[in-house]
Amino acid sequence: MTETPVSPSPPGPGGLARVLGAGRLKIALLAAIPMAFMLGVLALSVLISFAGPGPSKTQTNLVLAEGSSLPQIAKSLDQGGVISTATGFVIAAKLTGSDRRLKAGEYAFPAHASMAKVLGMIHKGQRVRRQVTLPEGITSAMVVDILRANKDLTGLVAEPPEGSVLPGTYEIKRGETRNQVLKRMMTAQDDLLAKLWPARQSGLPYGSVYEAVIMASIVEKETALGKERPHIAAVFINRLRTGMRLETDPTIIYGLTKGRPLGRGLLRSEVLAKTPYNTYAISGLPPTPIANPGKAALEAVLNPLKSDDLFFVADGSGGHVFAASFDAHRRNVAKWRKVERATASQAGR
Repeated sequence: MTETPVSPSPPGPGGLARVLGAGRLKIALLAAIPMAFMLGVLALSVLISFAGPGPSKTQTNLVLAEGSSLPQIAKSLDQGGVISTATGFVIAAKLTGSDRRLKAGEYAFPAHASMAKVLGMIHKGQRVRRQVTLPEGITSAMVVDILRANKDLTGLVAEPPEGSVLPGTYEIKRGETRNQVLKRMMTAQDDLLAKLWPARQSGLPYGSVYEAVIMASIVEKETALGKERPHIAAVFINRLRTGMRLETDPTIIYGLTKGRPLGRGLLRSEVLAKTPYNTYAISGLPPTPIANPGKAALEAVLNPLKSDDLFFVADGSGGHVFAASFDAHRRNVAKWRKVERATASQAGR
């Protein structure tokens, strides 16, 4: 007996929906496989770039500008040859949570630095440190010389008023203008004086903070020993109070060379000449500071040592010996002359 094949009955409405739904699921799954594969390849590529050596063959210095966005930073690094993929850097920064804590500035990336190394340096702010140092007692003309000689800075700069700059070490940025740096140096002195002046000793013979700066510049040029500054300040303050002339050589030299080394001893005619800066010939303070005093000198003239001394002379060891009376001072000077003669005799052997 031959059986007649039976045609399958068409699915009902519910069965049709199940069939169509399964088809769509298969299509979606098949479409997702290439997408997942592509994402996997991308992730693997980022991982390799992140951990592997970078493309730079030598140390590379780059400046990342203030306010740069993450894509802009990535583009700069890519164009500078520090990283091999800007997109990978963006992804890595976001995945590690560093994207909002990247610091602008100049960086020196080592040769073949990995993306992880580069990202870490920018995240930690391991920037190139460039500095300018102004020695204590430097004149404003010398400040300008130092700024003009610095090749990392740009632009012209005018000489500031004497005594308006605070000596010290300042960090600078490559490409920064000389005027910007000078303004920071002047602001630093203003800020320091704003703290020191209100806390000064009472009864000091200064009519203004400017006069205190003048005195500090004299103290700065008279001794290089920090521990002596309050004592030297006391001597000059005592002289002002008693009406004595300050009689300090550095003021004469400033009047002759504007503070640059004289290269010889003072002549008697120069000591006797009545000029605005010759404190052997004039009473009181000179008209302006004779240098830019440092913090220690400013502190010394605003909080001097309690002392009755009116005189001091070199002691032969780099410091000074002090005296309250002229007779004691003459004896100290005689001792110093002996030291000078002994030194000259040894040098002549």
